[in-house]
Amino acid sequence: MKDQVWWVTGASSGIGAALAKALSARGAKLILSGRNVAALEAVAAECATETLVLPFEATDYAALPAIAEQAWAWRGGVEGLVNNAGISQRSLAIETDFSVYERIIAVDLLAPIALTQQLLPRMVEAGGGQIIAISSVAGIAGVPLRSAYSAAKHGIIGYHDAVRAENEHLGLKVLVVAPGSVRTNVSRNALNADGSTRGQSDAAIENGLSPDDAAAQMLAAADAGVRELVVAEGAEAAIAAMRRGDPDALFDRMSAMVQAGYARQMNATSAS
Repeated sequence: MKDQVWWVTGASSGIGAALAKALSARGAKLILSGRNVAALEAVAAECATETLVLPFEATDYAALPAIAEQAWAWRGGVEGLVNNAGISQRSLAIETDFSVYERIIAVDLLAPIALTQQLLPRMVEAGGGQIIAISSVAGIAGVPLRSAYSAAKHGIIGYHDAVRAENEHLGLKVLVVAPGSVRTNVSRNALNADGSTRGQSDAAIENGLSPDDAAAQMLAAADAGVRELVVAEGAEAAIAAMRRGDPDALFDRMSAMVQAGYARQMNATSAS
């Protein structure tokens, strides 16, 4: 990845920031995007290679052609794209306002599709490259209290699988990553049923993998040409495996978990 240009969205914190720093350590030049300019600049200051801080609102689709042009022109191309920006959810579907679905699907699914569609023809014409798309274990299995998030993250897998199938022979590699709990602000920034921000983390996230460990696994998988990677341990890894191997057992397990009071416990204790 030395001297390659990598564009990382959601680069201001968490997995995005960790991937940016890990890519820089490998010699990559970085385009860092998100909304928080100060946080992006702080990440850039921790990178040893050239960086371009390119803030934008992920759902401002009309602005994307000009933003993509600026990114591509910076060093004459983009070899790697990390589709990472997103927000999560903590609410039962039956209680969730439709606006929450609109917001999460716009940010977590349509925004990365819109950005990829801007870069895809350019990357293929230039001979290919690498896309790393951050989905979730909730993108493999529908997880309680995350119906909007699961819908968007399932879509991330489907879209990127299709892009891979269509363009792999043209030199484009696509790695889809399904993280479980990683120590980020994902739970703190999650949306409640009314669209308000949750504002607090939970035990599963706080005890999850470090972003640096998650980033190291992702880049090692990209090196090896892996197409899908689950970055999870314990019960979360088992959820992903059961969804592929024994879905009925997983459905029963999820239903029993909710019946046993999972949602009530979340509301009372903020446990994931």
